[in-house]
Amino acid sequence: MGVGKSTVGQLLAERLGLGYRDTDDDIVAEQGRSIAEIFVDDGEPAFRAIEKLAVATALAEHEGVLALGGGAVLDVDTRALLSGQRVVYLSMDVEEAVKRTGLNAARPLLAVNPRKQWRELMEARRHLYEEVASAVVATDGRTPEEVTQAALDALELKKA
Repeated sequence: MGVGKSTVGQLLAERLGLGYRDTDDDIVAEQGRSIAEIFVDDGEPAFRAIEKLAVATALAEHEGVLALGGGAVLDVDTRALLSGQRVVYLSMDVEEAVKRTGLNAARPLLAVNPRKQWRELMEARRHLYEEVASAVVATDGRTPEEVTQAALDALELKKA
């Protein structure tokens, strides 16, 4: 959350001359409501089912840069679909997350005691991000352009 996946994903797509797609945007468009509303109205399990389908659809349809929601890797089938793909895990520490997002209540998984919940989410997810990642790029203290270049370098891709 707040790591810059949409911004960096768009920059990567531009640099590589590819299309860009974000599965969170797909979900919002398909559902006609925000991610937070889906969480509140239907609960996390319902959202995760919607997300799983959105990711599978996007991977089947889209050949460019794809940004996934932070919880997408929780699903074993999604992780299997990501196997063999070029996946960049954008990492950051909690202090950077505070600077970028304020860890505000607009993020449904961080509504109560956001710093503690962010740390717990990362402890639960980090190994899953690393499992699917072709490259890990730290974003702390870096501009989106610097992160984009680091991702290109890590994936050994040339500028378009």
